[in-house]
Order: sequence, then structure tokens, then C-alpha cells
Amino acid sequence: MPDFKPVETLAPGEAAQELASLSDALARANRAYHTEDAPEISDAEYDALKRRNAEIEDHFSELKRPDSPSEQVGGALAEGFSKVRHEIRMLSLENAFSDSELRDFDDRVRRYLGLSAAAPLLYTAEPKIDGLSLSLRYENGVLVQAATRGDGAVGENVTQNALTVADIPRMLTGAPEVLEIRGEVYMSHADFAALNERQAAAGDRVFANPRNAAAGSLRQLDATITRSRPLRFFAYAWGVVSEPLAATQFDAIARIASLGFQTNPLTRLCNGPEEMLATYRDIEENRARLGYDIDGVVYKVNDLDYQRRLGFRSTTPRWALAHKFPAELAWTVLEAIDIQVGRTGALSPVARLTPVTVGGVVVSNATLHNEDYIAGLDSAGNPIREGKDIRIGDTVQVYRAGDVIPKVADVDLARRPDGTEPYHFPETCPQCGSPAIREPGDSVRRCTGGLICPAQATEKLKHFVSRGAFDIEGLGVKQIEMFFADDMLPVKTPADIFTLEARDKAQIAKLANRDGFGKRSAEKLFAAIDERRVIPLERFLFALGIRHLGEVAAKDLARHYHAWPALRSAIDAAQPAAIASLAADEAEAEERAAAAQAGRRAEISRARAAVRENVPAEAEAAWQELLSIDGVGTTLATSVVTTLAKGGHERAAVDDLVAQLREIEPPESRATESPVVGLTVVFTGTLEKMTRAEAKARAESLGAKVAGSVSAKTDLLVAGPGAGSKATKAAELGIRVIDEDGWLDLIGGA
Repeated sequence: MPDFKPVETLAPGEAAQELASLSDALARANRAYHTEDAPEISDAEYDALKRRNAEIEDHFSELKRPDSPSEQVGGALAEGFSKVRHEIRMLSLENAFSDSELRDFDDRVRRYLGLSAAAPLLYTAEPKIDGLSLSLRYENGVLVQAATRGDGAVGENVTQNALTVADIPRMLTGAPEVLEIRGEVYMSHADFAALNERQAAAGDRVFANPRNAAAGSLRQLDATITRSRPLRFFAYAWGVVSEPLAATQFDAIARIASLGFQTNPLTRLCNGPEEMLATYRDIEENRARLGYDIDGVVYKVNDLDYQRRLGFRSTTPRWALAHKFPAELAWTVLEAIDIQVGRTGALSPVARLTPVTVGGVVVSNATLHNEDYIAGLDSAGNPIREGKDIRIGDTVQVYRAGDVIPKVADVDLARRPDGTEPYHFPETCPQCGSPAIREPGDSVRRCTGGLICPAQATEKLKHFVSRGAFDIEGLGVKQIEMFFADDMLPVKTPADIFTLEARDKAQIAKLANRDGFGKRSAEKLFAAIDERRVIPLERFLFALGIRHLGEVAAKDLARHYHAWPALRSAIDAAQPAAIASLAADEAEAEERAAAAQAGRRAEISRARAAVRENVPAEAEAAWQELLSIDGVGTTLATSVVTTLAKGGHERAAVDDLVAQLREIEPPESRATESPVVGLTVVFTGTLEKMTRAEAKARAESLGAKVAGSVSAKTDLLVAGPGAGSKATKAAELGIRVIDEDGWLDLIGGA
């Protein structure tokens, strides 16, 4: 969502421009949601845009547009259906998002009716079903017409489709001569999951959520398709009637139920806002157990005479309110905890949930972060969630923020079943049985199996062929999983990808005979693989899937060392220093722990110097050069060196891969003629005329190496205001120091 300026700060021109933009955005959203059954934004985003539009219109009433979204209900009609004009318009509801807005609604109703704050005033409260609104017209007890809401005034004639829905009676006994029933077509979670499984198996479109599935199913031009879909219907209102149903909303719904319609059993009578809020909380807490989607609670004034007096605004009744749930939050049940193993060996706990819709998406899985999070602790061992742990069987709160992976946020201890046990995080890898350990300072437990762990091996291969890495067309996640499990043409390491064609030619069982592959598709895959035998160095490095080594750092290493043999030699040379650095870290951690246990203040460890004093000078120099690269710190350097250490499984796999490639291309050629070509430059302090990223890119384009720390190999320090220890060290080492203007003068003509 954009960051909106406060409405009161807008100039009239800005307000008019924003109203036009909001009108276009909301029109697109309405078309996608109501007409195409394929929403492009979440309900929360849509609600926020509508509220922003209303706020601007309130402040600049003279700028209200003829096509104002506040005057519109629903969306355009789909092609292929005849039109039905609603005798009584099908309106939308005013929305509330907070307790205070609900109390304001009650105050407005009382003022309009002339009732005091102490006067009894009953409301009905019922779940707000997230489906497709439908009008059913009965004459003499026979269903003669079914229509969607459409734009509120005109809907689509879907009579033949409605006749296929089991919850919709074809005939009524004891009904008024003319009766228009209004309600919501929806789909249960279980039916939705089964439908998507059938769609996927048939190679057809799968639906994002039950609302889309229900709407798309009801609006089929072929009623036999609708008949095959598991649609349901809740009745909650009426339109045209030839005689009154009852004197109150609650009794009218009971009358509708007696005629054979499904009405929501959670509908309650409430006396005033506090009882309404209590019902809201109860429905919200039970939301995950309903088995169908709701997105709030609808309140209606119970007395129908009061409803008639209150009447309508242009698009909403004054006597009803939809109290929406927080769009990105929901409560559901934790059914199980699964452990997934990633390409770096991280054991990640995943919550398996009773499905619930959160922010327009059906959620059945959510991350639990790590073992500390499950235990109710943060990374420092301090309590979170008031120290509440998470157990299988708990009722948990799930949230989404944008498109990120859903997370478990909280636990309702009042709903914890008897006999639950604290969750014990595994200390061995569930995939290969290797020990799973936590290194000091790491919040994640990791499998030590490396490439012998099938989970790590497959995840590394998936990363290897991903877009930012080797990006081999026709070789994606599905194909990697197939080849990894294949007995005849297995792919266990990256090098195996590049031997596929040769092995295929030597095998009786050809790739062309496998599922999803024919002769032509096999030939295309082999050609795509062959194209990647030439790969830029930075993509090669990123593809290796080394922990902490992302695309940016891979480019930094490639630019500094320029060629794979140079980087490999540097890694080999720095290996003793990297190992000593790890040992020093462990020694210092142990000493600090001992000092803390003894009640003494932990001081900088002398053990670090003792461990490192025997490191060969060549190793230390190579290690310091690696650390001097801008963007490379101790954690990344250690990960690169230890992962690719001589004699290890990973190094052997990389050497095998290199043997299959024709060329690992160096980075783009840098300038050969410039005042700074070949110099190692460090930037420090505040740069005022360019960003640090711009300065770095410019220096590298001119053939310089950019380092992050000052060392004896540094040729030039560019120091802006606030330069500190780097400037001091440069002075000690006799390194040339210039300011930003001096740097710009130096490279001015280059």
C-alpha cells in the first residue's frame, strides 16, 4: 500500500488527481473481483483504498467525481448472461474496522431514532460469509429466477445454475405468494480442497480461495459444470415479499429457515455494543472451526419498523454494519509440526494447520521460525508471547504481511487441550539421521550431513538451476526432484546435470521414455544444458548455494578475484586462517561464559590471540584480503572458505562441475586506462554528492578494486565527514587520503 499524505495537507489539484487514480484502481479491482472472479488485490487493500477515497471526498466535497467509487456497488456484468433488474436494489454494507466504529454506529442509530443511550436496542449479529451474493425469486412457492448482485441494480440471470445447488429449494411450502430470498453462495474448505485436487489432476485452473471458486462455479455458462461443483447457500435476508415475514429480523430469519433454507446457526440477538462485541470475539475465535470462510460479523437493527424508519443511503442501509476482521489475522488449530531441511542444512519447523483464510488466501501451513520460537523465547533467551510455548493441538493465531510466508503469532492457552506435551525439537536430521547441531550464536539447528543428506542435496540442486544461477530452461524444481529419484539417469550433484546427455546415449532406457519427456523435449533440454557450459563467474558462485553468499556478494567476489582459479587459490591459502578464526571465536565464547558464570565482567579474550598466533603469514594475508572486500565480513568469508575447503565433499563436487564447463567468464572488462585502474580503494565517512553504491560502482567501472577495510594493500582512502578509525589506520600505514571532491577531481575526465 502507498504511504498516503494526510488529507488535510493535500492541495485541491493533488486531491483531484488522487481521486482520479483511486477511481481507476477501484474500478479495476471491482472488475477483477466481481466480474472476472480473479481478485488482484487483497480485501484489506481494497478497503483501504475505499476509505481513502471517502476521506478525500469528505474533505473536498466539490471534487467528488460522477463515477465516484463511493456511489458504486459490485461490478460490471459478465458476458453471456441475460440481465435481471432488481426490484429492490441489492446494496453493500458500511464497514467498520474497530470497536470504536461499532460504538459510533450504535450512537448514530440511537440519535436517528431518538433513543437515549440507556434505552434497550436489539441487534442481530451473524457471520459475514465470504462468497457470492445471490437473489432467489419464488412465485407461488416455485423458484422462477436467480440473479447475482451485479452492480446492485442489475444482475446476471443464473437461474439454471442455481437449480443445481443442493441448498437451494426448487419449491417452498407455506411461503408468501411472492418471496425474494437473498443470501450467499459459498464453498466449504473441505470441498474447495477436493475441487482443487480434481482441477490439478485434470490439468485445469486451480482456484486461489473458496470465494473465487464459488463465484466462478456459479457463473458458468454451462450449468453442468456448476452441477459438478460443491456449492452451498446461506440465506440471510429478503427483498420483495408480498406479505411481511415477521416483525423482527431475528424472527424473519427463523421463518426463512422454516421454509427449508439453510441459515447460519451462529446468528445471535445482542442488546447494545458490548454484547455485539462479545459475539464478534466469540465468532472470531471460532472462525477456524467453521469449515467455511467468513471475513467479519454483520450487525442489523432487529426491529423491522426501526429498519424502515432508518432507511438507506445511496449505497448502504443505515440499519446494518459489517464489522470486518483484521484482514491478515486468523485463529486456527495447530495439527502437527513438520521439520523441513533446507539447502544449508537448516532445520525449519513448519506448522500444519486446520485450513483458514487469511488476507484472501487459504492458509494450511505457517512458519514457526526455530526451536526457540516454539519454546516461547527470543534469540537472546528472553520470553516472547509472555513465555507461552507452542504445542500440537493448540489454537494459534496466524498472520500474513503482504505476500510473505504466514507465521504463527500467538497461542490461546484457554483453549489448550488436556494432555498436551511441550514440543521437543529433533537433534538429528529427519532426512538422513546425521547430528543436527546449533553453533554458538546461531538460532538455527543444522544438519551436519552435507551432500549425503538428500534434502540438502535436492535443495542445492533446485537453487543451482534457479533464475539467478544457471537458469537452465526446462530444468526446474519438478524435473530436479524426478532426476534425483531416478535410478537410471540420476542427478545427485551439479556435475551430473552436464553428463545427462552422455549417459542418456549410453542407456537403453532413454530420457525420452520418461513422464513429461518425448524425443523433442529431451533434445531441447540437452541443448539448454549445453548452453550453460559457459557461465559468468558471479552466477557460478551464486549457484553453488553457499550459506550467506547472495547475488550481490557473489558479484563482489567475482569483481575482486576476476577468475575462478584466482578465487580458488585464495580460498586454499586462507583456509588455515579461517579455521583459526572459528577456533578463536569458540575459545572467546567459552571464556566469556566462564567469566559470566564466575560473576566477573567478561573481557576481550586473550585466547583469540593465542589460537591465531601460529597461523602462517601467507594464510593470514589471504584471509585479510578476503575480509577487505567491501561487503564481505567474517561470517561470509568463513562460510565460503570452510564450504569450499580442500578435501571436502563440497569442493570435490565443485571441481567435478568445473570439469564439465567450457568457460567460467570473468566479470565485464574494466577500464584499462584510468587514474585509478588497479588501485584498491576504501570509502569511509559520509559521501555528500553520491551514494556509497554509486561511488563503488563508478570506482569498479574505472578498474579499481573497492575494499571495505583499510589494510597494507589499500592504495587510497576516500574520507568524507565522520571518518573515524579507517582514517586513523590509513594515517598509521601511510596510505594516501583524499576527500570526496578530491576523488571527483581524480576521476573527473575518466
